[in-house]
Amino acid sequence: MYQWRKFEFFEEKAAGRGVPGEIASRVSCCSGGRGRVAVGCDDGTVGLLDRGFRLSYGFQAYASSVLFLQQLKQRNVLITVGDDDQPSSLSSAICLKVFDLDKVQEEGSSTTSPFCVQILRIFTKQFPQAKITSFVVLEEAPPILLIAIGLDNGSIYCIKGDIARERITRFMLQVEDGTSLPITGLGFRVEGQAHQLFAVTPSSITLFSLHDHPPRRQTLDQIGCETNAVAMSDRMDLIIGRPEAVYFYEIDGRGPCWAFDGEKKFVGWFRGYLLCIIEDQRSRKNTLNVYDLKNRLIAHSMPVGDVSHLVSEWGYIILIMSDKKILCIGEKDMESKLDMLFKKNLYTVAINLVQSQQADPASTAEVLRKYGDHLYGKQEYDEAMSQYIHTIGHLEPSYVIQKFLDAKRIYNLTNYLEKLHDRGLASKDHTTLLLNCYTKLKDVEKLNHFIKDEDGVGEIKFDVETAIRVCRAAGYHEHAMFVAKKAGRHELYLKILLEDLGRYDEALQYISSLEANQAGLTVKEYGKILVEHRPAETVEILLRLCTDGGDPMTRRGSNSMHLLMIPSPMDFVNIFVHSPKHLMEFLENYTKAVKDSPAQTEIHNTLLELYISKDLSFPSMSQENGFEEQNSKERKGKEVANGYKSGPREKGNLGKEDMNVAKDIVDRQRKGLALLKSAWTSEMDDPLYDVDLALIICNANAFKDGLLFLYEKLKLFKEVISCYKQAHDHEGLIACCKKLGDSSQGGDPSLWGDLLKYFSELGEDCSKEVKEVLTYIEKEDVLPPIVVLETLSKNPCLTLSVVKDYIARKLEQESKLIEEDRKSIDKYQDETELMKREIEDLKTNAKVFQLSKCTTCTFTLDLPAVHFMCMHSFHLRCLGDNEKECPECAPEYRSVMEAKQKLEHNARDHDLFFRQLRGSKDGFSVVADYFSKGIVSKTAIPPENGR
Repeated sequence: MYQWRKFEFFEEKAAGRGVPGEIASRVSCCSGGRGRVAVGCDDGTVGLLDRGFRLSYGFQAYASSVLFLQQLKQRNVLITVGDDDQPSSLSSAICLKVFDLDKVQEEGSSTTSPFCVQILRIFTKQFPQAKITSFVVLEEAPPILLIAIGLDNGSIYCIKGDIARERITRFMLQVEDGTSLPITGLGFRVEGQAHQLFAVTPSSITLFSLHDHPPRRQTLDQIGCETNAVAMSDRMDLIIGRPEAVYFYEIDGRGPCWAFDGEKKFVGWFRGYLLCIIEDQRSRKNTLNVYDLKNRLIAHSMPVGDVSHLVSEWGYIILIMSDKKILCIGEKDMESKLDMLFKKNLYTVAINLVQSQQADPASTAEVLRKYGDHLYGKQEYDEAMSQYIHTIGHLEPSYVIQKFLDAKRIYNLTNYLEKLHDRGLASKDHTTLLLNCYTKLKDVEKLNHFIKDEDGVGEIKFDVETAIRVCRAAGYHEHAMFVAKKAGRHELYLKILLEDLGRYDEALQYISSLEANQAGLTVKEYGKILVEHRPAETVEILLRLCTDGGDPMTRRGSNSMHLLMIPSPMDFVNIFVHSPKHLMEFLENYTKAVKDSPAQTEIHNTLLELYISKDLSFPSMSQENGFEEQNSKERKGKEVANGYKSGPREKGNLGKEDMNVAKDIVDRQRKGLALLKSAWTSEMDDPLYDVDLALIICNANAFKDGLLFLYEKLKLFKEVISCYKQAHDHEGLIACCKKLGDSSQGGDPSLWGDLLKYFSELGEDCSKEVKEVLTYIEKEDVLPPIVVLETLSKNPCLTLSVVKDYIARKLEQESKLIEEDRKSIDKYQDETELMKREIEDLKTNAKVFQLSKCTTCTFTLDLPAVHFMCMHSFHLRCLGDNEKECPECAPEYRSVMEAKQKLEHNARDHDLFFRQLRGSKDGFSVVADYFSKGIVSKTAIPPENGR
């Protein structure tokens, strides 16, 4: 093993220490655990040493000597085997004791002794006495213990159970039949519920499977070792030391073998290190070697004296010498060990060391960085990069990238950036840099592998937007499109197709393949470009999106939530900002396909604006005009150069264009009027468009037909008349008044008065129109004749002949009315005079009742009888309970009283009075009627608040 490097990874601690003087006898055994070292002596005492190797306390465990002891890991319990006083000749003096170190009992003032839980005799009649050569304890589930005791006759006594309560079972194992070689070492191996026991003799190694019944024996090897050369590794492998080598054994046989020459006085295991105290065959001196088997190095080597015991505690290796001196060796910290290796440039050893000792990733990365820096300084760039790659995730990538930005090392930089992306730790800048490396190297194969992946599937390991931006800038549009499509970034995919490649048909086809919501989003973003270059196809796609495939049955069968998910056509209006003609086409087709759209009002508003506006510019016409203008300029230049002009032909072309524009305006306004009427029929209370907006549009574009329709629907009859007045359309005015001034049809007769006033202020001869107006004024009795005369007198162009017939008819009519009123007056005066005489007669003269029969029963009138002033007489029995009024005259009297009460009630109902006043042709007659009935003059004001 001279090829193994030697290092000083351990150092001596607490030099010059020894076993405390209180322990006067020879140390026969020791055990570490739970922060103390327990030592047993040949005088039967046990001492517990603290971290400073001072005696915490000691006690007399046995009368003779302590042979073996072991501290448990899970409980603060000490198990000892020793030679005690022999109570009789029939029982053995060797016994096992269990001490509870948590329960200390005072024995006088100077001694302290732990509580002895149980004393168990090892040898019985079934288990004859022999010399004990080895001892080991396994803690199962507390308080269950499994104790193996090796004897010099090749037997192993096993005790299992709760020893403190003496609930145990005993059994014996035999290493080899017919042999009596001593047991030099024991070791337990636990795998789940399976327990195995290694047993070593000077000439064999045996494995017992204790979970089998009876335990199964298996001989692993025909070689063995002496006492103290047996140990167990942290992986529960058996280790034995022989002069030629150190052997490892697993349950299936011999494992690794390490050829370390020399007699192995002691073999141990400490934190992954193999400990060997080897005696040199020539000098007979002992050497302690600490082997790091993983890294194949000697972590420490030092000469030692005559060692009696090897134990570990507190992270130290503790050697107790025969002269009671104590040698304590501790491992150096990782930083010290690494500094030692760095000074010798042993970076590979340092890397192996931190990896084998499971150092934290940051420490490992730091070692790898230093190794990479070392190789970089030696200009071994490939090897350096391989080390830097291992630091990904812990070392800042910029540290490495700055070192390899030189164009000569672009391959190394590319390799590093690729690994950075594979780990998913790349930023946008790293993606940009890697793609730039590919493009500079023109390595399309690697670019394909990076962008498209080998199998075309898997997660994207880079920033999508960055990759697309770099590929577009470098001209790799197909790669950029692939990334966008794979990442589901439809807007970026379309941006490349439309802005970089101009493949409009492919873009439309791609949009058609998307889901409805994604297609809607992409059309909103790139619709302007599509409408500009492929208007018809774009409109078709929009119709499919907004009409749910155009299937009305599907639409009717869809629930309301599904309808809400269908995009509204108004969401796409902005993409037609430069193409109003195609917007009009889109909305027209939509309204034909969908009759119950939630956005119906907004759609109609937009269509009305498109239909009625006069300054609607069409892109096709603009392009044609621009083309024509350019051609005309070229022709004009040629003609001037040739010395002649062709002006008339140019004027003819312009006139043709103006005619086309005018025809288009007429057609659109015709559609607008049809929409106004169809969206507000007589059956509808409210229109399917914004009336105020429609009025503004019609007014701004002087659309007379639309204004007339809206004013008429809103019953703004005076505004309708104003439209005809502004146009000086006399026939239209009269026709409109005939339609809107007919009170029988709900019209407003006062329009005739306004019309008469208009003609009187016209200042021209309009006798024909005035005569026609007077006919309807007379028919509807709109104005009194005096008002008519005063109004027409303002027009100097009108003569008396215009109103002659009208005045004559009105005078004749008034004369008839006057004559009728006089007759009514005379009649009422006569009736009044008659009533007055009757009242006077009742007041002054006596009334003689001469009726001889009852008015009700017509029998002869006898007493008792009741006579009324109305000259009706009745038997008292015929009147019943009501003897205060005449049964014959009572109904007429009640009707008069009810009429009177109704008149008084109406006198207090002011709203009724004013409604009658507004609804009457002659308001004065309403007032006169109220006065004639005595309602107004006799109305009493009701008292306020009960006063």
